[in-house]
Amino acid sequence: MAVTKIRRISNWIFITVILICVSMFCLFFLGPDAEPLMSGGTEFRNPLYTGEFIIWVYVIFGICLVSMLSFGLFQFGAKFITKPLSSILLLGVFASFGLLLFLTYTFGDATPIPLLATKPETQPYNTEFWLKITDMFIFSIIILLSMAILAIIWGSVLKFIRNR
Repeated sequence: MAVTKIRRISNWIFITVILICVSMFCLFFLGPDAEPLMSGGTEFRNPLYTGEFIIWVYVIFGICLVSMLSFGLFQFGAKFITKPLSSILLLGVFASFGLLLFLTYTFGDATPIPLLATKPETQPYNTEFWLKITDMFIFSIIILLSMAILAIIWGSVLKFIRNR
């Protein structure tokens, strides 16, 4: 009974997050444009809901980060009591995630964006720190999403091989 209730709640949360993601995607890519941005005589598309889209990406990334850390710490505590040697593998996961964030931060580009120079309210975020943090989030999302897709494919291939 409790398993079905947990599964039902989990499914509703998943469906809600997916619906919000799809609506934010549609607002960003299919929604109206604000005043077009000009740079060197070239006009760039300027979606009206860019800020909301970026905030939603940060919220989703933050939720993933907090849930991964909290569930990982709880699992580490439970495994450390029963199987201390296998809990070291969990420490490796935490270390590799920290390494991923560090590497994606160092790969980030700190070149100031010339388009933001026209808007004074965006100038405080056109610094090396914020530009590298934004690149870190984008690169980390791409890498983690790619790893999830590869894990799904690998799991399907293993299941197919075992059933033969």
